[in-house]
Amino acid sequence: MQITVLDDYQDAVRHLNCFKLLDGHDVQILQQSYTDISELASILQDTEVLLLIRERTKITAELLQLLPKLRLISQTGKISNHLDLDACNAYHVAVAESSGSPVAPAELTWLLIMAGLRRLPEAVAAMKAGKWQINIGQSVAGKTIGIWGYGKIGRLVARYAKAFGAEAIVWGSEGSREEAVKDGCLAASSKSDFFHFADVITLHLRLLPATRGIVKLEDLRSMKPSALLVNTARAELIEPGALLQALRNGTPGAAAVDVYESEPVLDPQHPLFLLPNVICTPHLGYVEENAYEQLFKLAFENIVAFAQGRPQHIVNPQVLIAPAHG
Repeated sequence: MQITVLDDYQDAVRHLNCFKLLDGHDVQILQQSYTDISELASILQDTEVLLLIRERTKITAELLQLLPKLRLISQTGKISNHLDLDACNAYHVAVAESSGSPVAPAELTWLLIMAGLRRLPEAVAAMKAGKWQINIGQSVAGKTIGIWGYGKIGRLVARYAKAFGAEAIVWGSEGSREEAVKDGCLAASSKSDFFHFADVITLHLRLLPATRGIVKLEDLRSMKPSALLVNTARAELIEPGALLQALRNGTPGAAAVDVYESEPVLDPQHPLFLLPNVICTPHLGYVEENAYEQLFKLAFENIVAFAQGRPQHIVNPQVLIAPAHG
């Protein structure tokens, strides 16, 4: 089959051990992102299978109508707001999901918590500029780590907190809070208490219509001036402009973010980059060798199964019995 991999910024996919699963197929790998739909569609004219690296390219009806040969989209991870599933149904394009490990994003979250509290990037930059011990950071031990979203990643972060002598407090659905209590964590009695009392708040929610903009400016304003906000989930969980405004006003006192409303971020003058109290990383949560091998292996297996006439992990199976478009 004619397969195209989109947005392989690091030219990593062809070097994976699991890439051999696609032997015998014609694979095209695009390293740059295309914002012009007509240009992208021209490149994809003969593509039968699209492999998406997470949410880097939006899949819309406007794009799909220009891809008459497309039969399958193999998604690394779960589909989110980047993919219009109704449009895929309308154009009879099957969509297969895969799942990844929570370890890499949980570890990055903890790395950002540690670096943010100890103000590590600031100290390293100062040392390289010829300065010595410019600041005094904070330890994790004794802190209250607020975790909003107690799924696979949130659970791991809670375990790391306990290992470092910190208290984990969870906010989210009633069910997630009950699970957290069973695991020995605290459950916040209200969202306002959660934001007001936590020393660190880290977000681990999926981006859905119900969670878009769920973190409000008033939530951030209620945090301690010494508090740290960490977001390795989705930028859109925070209402537009709220984080920047809150940081400029001093509450929370610092932030560490791995996600942005528009990616990739190539402008060195991005407002968050210019704030001394913000650590910014380029969406590295899942960008790790073992995580890539697991994530792409499943996505490749979904392609192979589809090519062999035994589709698996299809989220819209109704299109499999409908005539292909084109």
